[in-house]
Amino acid sequence: MKREQVILSLAGLLVVAVLFFYGNTIPPKKNTPATAMAAANTKPTIQFADLLAKAKQRLTAGQAEKLSRLENSISRGDIKQQQLQVYKQLANFWKDSMHLFEPYAYYNAEAAKLESSEKNLTFAAHQFLDKLMVEGDPAMQNWLASNAKVLLEQALAINPANDSSKIGLGACYILGNISDNPMQGILPVREIAQKNPDNLYAQYILGLGGKKSGQFDKAIEHFTIIANKDLGNVEVDLHLAECYDLKGNKQDAIKWYKVVMAKIKNPNAQKELAERINILKQ
Repeated sequence: MKREQVILSLAGLLVVAVLFFYGNTIPPKKNTPATAMAAANTKPTIQFADLLAKAKQRLTAGQAEKLSRLENSISRGDIKQQQLQVYKQLANFWKDSMHLFEPYAYYNAEAAKLESSEKNLTFAAHQFLDKLMVEGDPAMQNWLASNAKVLLEQALAINPANDSSKIGLGACYILGNISDNPMQGILPVREIAQKNPDNLYAQYILGLGGKKSGQFDKAIEHFTIIANKDLGNVEVDLHLAECYDLKGNKQDAIKWYKVVMAKIKNPNAQKELAERINILKQ
């Protein structure tokens, strides 16, 4: 097995950013330089209609009937308010009854757009962004980032001074394959990080961008800032281990894999880490 595949396996065991305790219609995968290159050379897209059709295949007859009633429940009158309530009901159906992220997040986002409050828009956007951080499929990255982008742009129209929204929008360009010019996202995030090095969200996005593009030294620089300030952040520790591993620095990769190993309790993950450490020692 290639080194990148081994690291991918490790990352899969240790991903802790599982949203709302439910599964995905498309499993998340960690990024490697190979997937980053593939993303750069393609412009994949996913349509929500296709995701919804796939999700509906899981429904029982009773659930399908309930869903159909919801989808067709908008009548004459105050259409906007009725749409808002239906979107919320649809979001709750997919979250509570089916535990499926994509339709839940989509309808929750549609409700947030109608409500047009900064709080709800940013909450909905960060659901897509949290998924984007651990998604390795370029087409799904594009779908997640495209949805988050619309929400964050609407939120920034309400509050242009919100650095968190600016960073999130930058992440859409850096990680989401929505532009041929990732610097469009990097520059505003870098500006915020330079202005405030303690903004760990900005450091994290820049670290992920460096890792995705194979600029491991830059990624390590940003992840190290976070690791020194947020000692309990196992995910960042793992990113550091992976970056050192991918650049061929065995000594520091072992160091950070051991840091991760000391913090987690999952036996399977500990076993994978121990095996990787032993391989690096050879």
